[in-house]
Amino acid sequence: MSHPEALHLQAYFDGEVDAIAAADIERHLEECVDCRVLIDDLEQTRTALRQNLPYLRAPAELRSRVTRALDRESTPQTSKQRIWNRLRSRARPFWVGAISGGVAAAAVAMLAFVTWVPTLSSPLIDDVVSAHVRSLMSAHPIDVVSTDRHTVKPWFAGHTDVSPVVADFDARGYKLIGGRVDYLNHQRAAVVVYQHGTHVINVFSWAASQRTLPEVATVDGYHLIFWKAGDIQYCAVSDTAPGELLQLGRLLQERAVTEGRE
Repeated sequence: MSHPEALHLQAYFDGEVDAIAAADIERHLEECVDCRVLIDDLEQTRTALRQNLPYLRAPAELRSRVTRALDRESTPQTSKQRIWNRLRSRARPFWVGAISGGVAAAAVAMLAFVTWVPTLSSPLIDDVVSAHVRSLMSAHPIDVVSTDRHTVKPWFAGHTDVSPVVADFDARGYKLIGGRVDYLNHQRAAVVVYQHGTHVINVFSWAASQRTLPEVATVDGYHLIFWKAGDIQYCAVSDTAPGELLQLGRLLQERAVTEGRE
C-alpha cells in the first residue's frame, strides 16, 4: 500500500475493508511510521467525538406508546409467525433457568433471533460472512482437525488472541471437527468448526470491543447470531436453519457458564 492511499487507510480504520486487505495493511503499518501516525490521529479524533458528544436516548413515553400500539394489534398469526413461536418455546428453558446476569442478557439476544427481521449489514458482518464462505471454498478449511476439545482448545493458545469456549456436542447433533485462525476486527480470531448434518457452522470469537453489533443478522442466505461471554465476542454463522443455529448458541453459552464455575 502506498502513502497516497490515505482513504484506503481510513477505510481500514473504520472496518470497511475485507479481512485479506486488512492483513496487508497491518503488515504495512509495522514498517510505516507515517501511516501509524495517521491511524493514531484517527483514533484520537474518534475518542474525542465519543467523549464530548452527548448520547441521546428516546424518551420512555415514546417506548410506552409503541408498546401499547403493538399490544393492540390483533392480526391472525401467519404460518411463519407460528414457526417462530415454536422456536421461541423451544429456547425458553435456557433463559428461564439462567442465573447469571451475563447469561440472561445473552439469552435475550438469542431469543431475539426467533422474532428476527432482516437487518442492514455492516463491514464486520460482511467480513464474517466472507470468512465463512472462503472456508467453505478452501481445500484446507481447518488448521487443527480433531473432535477432542482437549486438543482443539489448547491449540488456539499462541495462534489466536483469545481462548474461546470449545466443546463437542455430537450427541446433540453438533459435531466438533476442528478449529482454525482467521483475521477479524484487526486481530487474530479463533474459529471453532462444527458439522451439523450437511451444514458447516463456523463459530468466530475475538476480543470484544465497544463496537455495537446486532443480536442477529442475515447476509446472502447466511444466518448469524452474536453474543458475548466475558470479554470475548462470539458469532456463529451458517446456512443451517435459524432454530438449529439458535440451539448451538444456547449450548455454547451454557458451556461458558459451566467453565466459569470451574
